[in-house]
Amino acid sequence: MSTEFRKRIQQSINNQILQLALDANAERRKKGCLAAFALIPDYQERRARAHAIKADVIAHLDKYLAQFIANVEKNGILVHHAKDAGEAIRIFLEIARSVDAKVGAMHASPLLVAKSKSMVSEEINFNHALEAAGIRVVETDLGEYIVQLRGERPSHIITPAVHLRRQEVGQLFAEKLGIPYTEDIPTLTNTARRVLRDVFLMADIGVSGVNFGVAETGTLCIVTNEGNGRMVTTLPPIHVALMGIERLVPTLDDLALFLSLLPRSATGQKLSVYTSLIHSPKRLTDPDGPLERHLILVDNGRSTLLASPLCEALYCIRCGACLNACPVFREIGGHAYVGNDGSIAPYPGPIGSVISPGLFGCENYGQLAQASSLCGACKEACPVDIDLPGMLLRVRSGLSPQPPENGGRRTQRLALPALPAPVAQAQVAVRPGSEAEGSTKEGVGIPFAVKFVLKAFRLVAGTPGLFAVFQSLGGILSRVYSPRRAYMRIPIWTGWCYSKDFPRLAVSPFRARWGKVKQVIKGTDNQGNRAEGNLANRGTGFSESLVTQFTSELTALQGKVSLLAEKDLPARLTDFLKSKDIGRVYVDDVGAKYVTDIPLVRVPDPAVRCGVTGALAGIAESGSLVLVSGAGQSLTASLLPEIHVAVLKTSRVVPTVVDALGRSEVRNAAAGVIVTGPSRTGDIEMTHTIGVHGPGELHVFLIDDSDSV
Repeated sequence: MSTEFRKRIQQSINNQILQLALDANAERRKKGCLAAFALIPDYQERRARAHAIKADVIAHLDKYLAQFIANVEKNGILVHHAKDAGEAIRIFLEIARSVDAKVGAMHASPLLVAKSKSMVSEEINFNHALEAAGIRVVETDLGEYIVQLRGERPSHIITPAVHLRRQEVGQLFAEKLGIPYTEDIPTLTNTARRVLRDVFLMADIGVSGVNFGVAETGTLCIVTNEGNGRMVTTLPPIHVALMGIERLVPTLDDLALFLSLLPRSATGQKLSVYTSLIHSPKRLTDPDGPLERHLILVDNGRSTLLASPLCEALYCIRCGACLNACPVFREIGGHAYVGNDGSIAPYPGPIGSVISPGLFGCENYGQLAQASSLCGACKEACPVDIDLPGMLLRVRSGLSPQPPENGGRRTQRLALPALPAPVAQAQVAVRPGSEAEGSTKEGVGIPFAVKFVLKAFRLVAGTPGLFAVFQSLGGILSRVYSPRRAYMRIPIWTGWCYSKDFPRLAVSPFRARWGKVKQVIKGTDNQGNRAEGNLANRGTGFSESLVTQFTSELTALQGKVSLLAEKDLPARLTDFLKSKDIGRVYVDDVGAKYVTDIPLVRVPDPAVRCGVTGALAGIAESGSLVLVSGAGQSLTASLLPEIHVAVLKTSRVVPTVVDALGRSEVRNAAAGVIVTGPSRTGDIEMTHTIGVHGPGELHVFLIDDSDSV
């Protein structure tokens, strides 16, 4: 472990503000995830299926990638292949130059890029490279915008500004944006909304990441909460998506499975507010959308990682759950994960301690694997069941890809090596009897004394009764003679008492406490009775009608639902709009059919406060709306105004996301979105704030057409 790494760890531990921020994040994330997963009793089955799907994709990545590329190109999206960071930047600059040639005569200011959150962009130092080329890049995710103003890297995969408190954000906005100092989080959020609104409207290019690529349809799926992801993929004339080559799922049904896991693991939601489904650029009949879409597929070491003992790291869906569960990350935060050269690793936490050495070389980032207790919490939290402890041990043993050549990024091209079948063999880099077996033997390079202690611990840990006895004795002794008082007697060179903690042992063995924990997991109270509402059984559609369930779910997300007859809708809608003092309404064809006595707008106008649109479908299990582009169907009308009103027929409420994605309209549209409540964020102190870049109010008028079905 390098001196710089130790120094960063010590600084993080001594930073009380950071400790408070990290503790609050971990506790709230943990509680939110437990509550969300309690609603799907088959979580372990879904987790196993997700693991098997990703294992199959990675084992046959060449096949799925070829299928995906063919369908993306068939849809009209321009596909580019980037072997490394330098090539990805070069490709983007070529796209930017072509855009600049078209718009340069229109304005003298630098080309403006509005960017949504993308971990691949962090990996390739995207912002720095574009700024060096004279292009203005603005992060539009609230957390990313905050750290960009501070000149920092994100400190968390999901919550970039997790290391900051509201006081620091208030000081930052007062200094950089010229507003009076405030600690009020809604005020800070509204300030960012106001400043970034012009960026969305004036941007020449929108840049996003890609959460999932669907091989069978060529779909780009982008999952966000604030609305900035929809903004950058809808409003600018050019959209460029950055995607790691491993981010594939075979089918839309598989996508639905991962959408049931990613939001729950990341933010404790059934579905994120916006799940964008992109197929093509704007078509002739579409009222909105980019004229061009580009997809840059980034390798940047993934081909090498694919053929290494760390290939299972490519299963990662970037939910950040392992960071929230890791006791080490909770103490040191993302900025403490540095290489031997002092550079902050693009990916922190347990997964970062595997991916960073895998992509950028063990020589520089291999030390990150030492920042782990190997407690297994990361594996337990992972929704794809990645064996992170096992891979951390492989990194510690030196079983990782060779350091990158030329002192920078990898140079392998997109030629993907075939992995052996079955998939289980593909996950084991070294098998018994192979020539490399000797390199995986236990204890290579470990001092004899350490080996002796580890063997003794294995003997005790392998015998439950013996382990319980020693744990109880250790717990009693630790209260008589506190380990904390013994710190200074431990030699400093060991690292203990400098960068590691030595907590007291629990007196009561784990098995003695398991019954109570199991009751909480199952949703029982202290007497063993089921909790009210039987939430674990919700979403099955057996205990309540789809419409009732849809209404209940959306209301819980602060959406509003009104059920009425179609003949009553124009009058009710007019009364509603007048009660909100709406002078003009942004509409699509459905909205124009029902809005009366109020001027209608058909083109984006930031001054218009309300949009009225139709909805293709409603999803009962999550209270979501499905919207698609097409002739007379505007996606911007549901995005740009501060109030969104949707009209939905009760016959179009379907039980699950799988049912919604199975509709031909979703597959055939240039773009679509699943909307689950009003726009929201939790990027400042995990405090949920409604209305960021998308609408702050969502009202659904349900037309009862049961008699006509």
